[in-house]
Amino acid sequence: MIDKLEFFIALAREQHFGRAAEECGVTQPTLSAAIRQLEDQLGVMLVQRGSRYQGLTPEGQRVLEWARRIVGDARTLREEMRATRHGLAGHIRLAVIPTALAMVQRLTEPFQQRHPNVTFSVLSRTSLQVLSLLENLEIDAGITYLDNEPLGRVTSVPLYSERYHLITAAGTPLADRDTVSWSEVADLRLCLLTADMQNRRIINQHMAEAGVTPKPTLESNSMIVLFSHIRTGKWASIMPRNVAESFGFTEAIRMIPITDPDAQHLVGLVATHREPHTPLVSGLLHEARLLVAAQAFDRFFLSTDETAALT
Repeated sequence: MIDKLEFFIALAREQHFGRAAEECGVTQPTLSAAIRQLEDQLGVMLVQRGSRYQGLTPEGQRVLEWARRIVGDARTLREEMRATRHGLAGHIRLAVIPTALAMVQRLTEPFQQRHPNVTFSVLSRTSLQVLSLLENLEIDAGITYLDNEPLGRVTSVPLYSERYHLITAAGTPLADRDTVSWSEVADLRLCLLTADMQNRRIINQHMAEAGVTPKPTLESNSMIVLFSHIRTGKWASIMPRNVAESFGFTEAIRMIPITDPDAQHLVGLVATHREPHTPLVSGLLHEARLLVAAQAFDRFFLSTDETAALT
């Protein structure tokens, strides 16, 4: 039954019998027969069929919800028993929004130090893709925005807040400023993330509130592409300071806070809402909470040192 439910989830995701069979590592007749058997066992039609896949029936949509829950529980059970025998081991699949990629190592490195038999794969994805991959059990967890667009039913751990800066080469317009406004930035030759990225939607939103519309002359879904264009001195961009710092910019690049408003948006780790989580996901959520606690500890003592220096 579990195998048939996994085939059914793959079919709903791929919306094509051939691609679903390839994804599951079986032939198309084998997958089709398994779906037929599942329909016979449940006594309902799950898939609208014609000459090709035409979608799920209403009963199929409901079964899909149960299938995800049952397959997820089965995976959790297997992982928990394996962890009981051998300790925490396995592979964690992460999908991360582009602006958060630079901080992933702050989770993965200490986690693997504690659990050397755990490996990771990290994918760069949009916020909507992160949620879709979670729902379809294609990833174990994601890092995305928590407070700007609906997340659905997930478990989340806030990690940090993004604050937005103008990133531009020294000697270019506005490069000598201590702060700039959203309306001023709109007049620059900008390179920005593509419109399907939530970071871009956030930038559009704050510019609209300032009464302007961004008109980038270059768009990309890659932060590396944006940075390479900023370095030419011909483009500027808008991005969180922590992202810019991760690329080791020299003094030739300025990072200027954008105010009016000084916008902040929360980024965090998300996982499918379920109890219990798999041991790997539980461990990752715990690692995220340790990271947040350490950051709060560092901020407290930094604040204490600054206060002492003033007295």
